Amino acid sequence: MVRLFQVYYPVRTLILLAGEACLACASFLVATLIIFRQDSVLILNYEYGFYKVLALTVIVIICSHFFDLYGISHLKGEIYVRLFLALGVLSFVLAGLEYTVPQLVPGHGVLLLSLVFLTFVLPGWRLGFAWLLRKPYLKQRVYVVGGGALANELVEAIRDRADLGMETAGWVGAIGDSSLSREEIGQKLQAIAREKSVSQVIVALSDRRGKMPIRELLDLRLAGIKIEEAGSVLEKISGRIQVDTLHPSALIFSEGFRLNQSLLLMRRLVSILVSLSVLLCTLPLLPFIVLGIKLTSRGPVLFRQERVGRNGESFWLYKFRTMRDDAEAATGPTWASDNDPRVTPFGRFLRRTRLDEIPQLWNVLKGDMGFVGPRPERPEFVQWLTTAIPYYPLRHVVRPGITGWAQVRYKYGASVEESKQKLQYDLYYIKHMSVALDLLIMFETVKTILQARGSR
Repeated sequence: MVRLFQVYYPVRTLILLAGEACLACASFLVATLIIFRQDSVLILNYEYGFYKVLALTVIVIICSHFFDLYGISHLKGEIYVRLFLALGVLSFVLAGLEYTVPQLVPGHGVLLLSLVFLTFVLPGWRLGFAWLLRKPYLKQRVYVVGGGALANELVEAIRDRADLGMETAGWVGAIGDSSLSREEIGQKLQAIAREKSVSQVIVALSDRRGKMPIRELLDLRLAGIKIEEAGSVLEKISGRIQVDTLHPSALIFSEGFRLNQSLLLMRRLVSILVSLSVLLCTLPLLPFIVLGIKLTSRGPVLFRQERVGRNGESFWLYKFRTMRDDAEAATGPTWASDNDPRVTPFGRFLRRTRLDEIPQLWNVLKGDMGFVGPRPERPEFVQWLTTAIPYYPLRHVVRPGITGWAQVRYKYGASVEESKQKLQYDLYYIKHMSVALDLLIMFETVKTILQARGSR
């Protein structure tokens, strides 16, 4: 896997994306060549024509990305439905650009002919790419040592993620949890070294003291076979840290979890600049939002609620009110649920479009929050979740955010188990925190909003 913006991506996905970018760029170039013939070189060199082609290529890739064409399911059958939907949306986007910003187009008729090419080229590339990746010689064979929940989750992840290009060549149960002794497992590992049938061994032992075959694993390492821990592999695959198998030593000695002052200062500056930009863009919408809230329900326009911020300090979070004014009068603090009857019709629209979050920009400017970070929870829930979930207070070492890694990777959390899953994403974010990752999360947030995911 390749690490970009502090996130690990399968090499296959990057090859798929690079191939589509090349094909999209070639489609625009060939269309220009066909339409303008001998004048095509002049067109491409005049007024940055080639850079216009590159800009149009980026638009194609972004449009595909917003339809999850490079996500986990990019090798599944329904991807072709998404591909043609993306091409349909792309046609409207390019038509709008040609009408409103004709300077961005290399020439008249180029976009239409390019779309014709893309309609045949991109599905053909996907079919050929999927056929090629099914070949066994392009798969990485891995051997899993261990058993229990961690090993099961690892093997299931490998089986479900065809984009990883991995297959389980063997899986031996954990020592002490199976009938195999340490010596027998050592012999199996020695056989791997002799046969060279695998390229990677993943250790998923829950208890290693006096049980892990150190000598045999070292021999494999020296023989050129990669040795990794299951927790590290799952972290790369899923983008989250497993809290059930997380040891304090991993927090202390592992790479990451470096919250130096220069990084925090840069993130703070980015948060302020982005918040001011979003606030300026949404200012024309504020009168309509206020009017919609007033006309559809009784009560104040703004909603104030106590939340837990950095270092466990409480602050008042502001949102546009989306529920009835007496939403918790009878129940007390409760999580929102799917189709929550307390949410007003206009409030449901605000939640789906995330417009109810606009007042939180004031919290960012005040310093209570950052633009990116773990979502702040209510004190009542924090006290409960701290006792139920290990390492839960660690999410308070940074400022909470309007959006975050858990928000773009996971659904809305409304239970202890879902909060635990979100914490695992939050810990990954804190471990790999950087300005580049913040920018990636902001970009992914736009897709999350457009797809109306994760709102209740």
